[in-house]
Formats: sequence, C-alpha cells, structure tokens
Amino acid sequence: MNAVARLAALREEALACTACRLAETRTKVVFGVGDPQADLMFIGEAPGRNEDLQGEPFVGAAGKLLTRLLAEIGLDRSEVYIANVVKCRPPGNRDPRPDEIDACKPFLRGQLELVDPRVVVTLGNFATKLLLRTETGITRLRGHTYRWWRGKTLIPTYHPAAALRGGDRVLAAMREDFALVRQTLDAPPEPPPEPEVHPDPEPAVPRQLGLFG
Repeated sequence: MNAVARLAALREEALACTACRLAETRTKVVFGVGDPQADLMFIGEAPGRNEDLQGEPFVGAAGKLLTRLLAEIGLDRSEVYIANVVKCRPPGNRDPRPDEIDACKPFLRGQLELVDPRVVVTLGNFATKLLLRTETGITRLRGHTYRWWRGKTLIPTYHPAAALRGGDRVLAAMREDFALVRQTLDAPPEPPPEPEVHPDPEPAVPRQLGLFG
C-alpha cells in the first residue's frame, strides 16, 4: 500500500481502538483531517466536546480561528493536516494521562511518518511540552523554530482557544508564529544534520531522540 492507503488503514484501526479508558466515554474517535501529503501538520492536545460530537479536530470557535489564521498566510484548511496527541476526548476536558498518551502514541507516530510533513506546529502548552520533551512553557518556546524528530521543523504556538480567551496580545503572538510558519515553508528544505551534533542555540530544548522520548 502507498502512504495514503496506509493512513486510511490506520484511521480504521483507530476508529475501533479500545486500548485505554477513553474508549468507554467517547462519542467519536477524532483521528485527524486534511491533506494526507501535507507539508504542514498541526498537533493539539486532545478533542474537546465539539470534536467528540463531530469526529473532526478543531471545530467550533477555536477551529474557525485556526482556519482564519491559515487564510492569512495563504493556506486553506484542506491543504494542511490536523491531529491531536490523543484521539478520544478525556472526560471534562482534563489533560490526557500518561497511559492514555502511550496507548495513542502509535497513531500519532503513524500519522507523522505517513503524512511526512516538513513543518509541525504544536498548538498549546501540553502538546508543545510533550513533543519537545521539556518543562519550559509555551510563552518562552513560541516564536522560534526547533529541529525536531526525523529532521522536521517544529514551531510551537498558543492553542486557538487561548487566543479566544486571551484577547489581542495572544492573537498577535499567534499571527507572528503563523508568519514564521509561512517563512519556514517558503524556505528551501534544510540538509540532513551532520553526524556530529552540537547543542541548539537558545532557547535550549532537549534534542529529540524519538517521538515522546
């Protein structure tokens, strides 16, 4: 099977998954949506109430803001791929627990391998800290690019819901981050890293050895 067919097969596997407790309370599995060959992939924390009902990530007010920010850098939602760390809604929108993250990790790993985006944008504090394996908060991490897993470029930004709560300051920061996304996509792909790896410039984040460690 080619990558697109394998991604469709992975989705079918996720729809039937009962590997963790979230399967008992979900309405729908929220696997992912968008171009299966996208250069740009967004990763959030977990589905919320609207996503759980519709089976699609980033719908409702937060999704509309994400779509608007994409349009401002000349991209349509259909041209990117959007997913979450876990595919089922945690009750009460609590943070996913470690065992739930571990149970869902093969699905996110598969999405990243099969879509194979050049640029990954983490939406919010939870996804950013998990994927960069750091305790540094999103406020310090955003505004920069990070060489990440398998040579991909990771760009952290706020969750759209934070911009809806935080007003103009957070929204302006997200616009800066999306401009950085556009700039990174327009730049020529970076060559593979040399075998001898030196520490990253500030802000320092642990070098990625693999997805989630």
